[in-house]
Amino acid sequence: MTRGQFDELVREAIDRIPSRFARAIQNVAIIVEDEPSDDLLDEMAIEDGETLFGLYEGTPLTQRSGYGNALPDRITLFRGPIEDDCEDDEDEILVEIGLTLIHELGHYFGMEEHEIAPHEERWGRGEEDPAEVDAAGDREPDR
Repeated sequence: MTRGQFDELVREAIDRIPSRFARAIQNVAIIVEDEPSDDLLDEMAIEDGETLFGLYEGTPLTQRSGYGNALPDRITLFRGPIEDDCEDDEDEILVEIGLTLIHELGHYFGMEEHEIAPHEERWGRGEEDPAEVDAAGDREPDR
């Protein structure tokens, strides 16, 4: 898959984020890198055989106060590990990009791994609209 094709799948995954969820996201750059650096993998204690699909860098919404004039938070998607895991299957790559975005956006909203995982899994199966999950990871009341 070319870089351009991968970038198009990223745009498609971003477009599939429900609008109510997407509207809550501000000052976040989504970038694509080919591979995580060895230094990053060491810093994150990623062992051989493990992989890193994405990374959130910034200040989660739940930890902000007086947050102005800041550089954008960053979500980095790592193309190589995603493509390798999905064996270059375009449909699988799109799903993995979407799941990785939801996961990293969960960190942006201040959620911990254990709080993100159930929403990510349900969303990946199409059972839950992530827009119905507020920044604390709780379901919003039905309207």
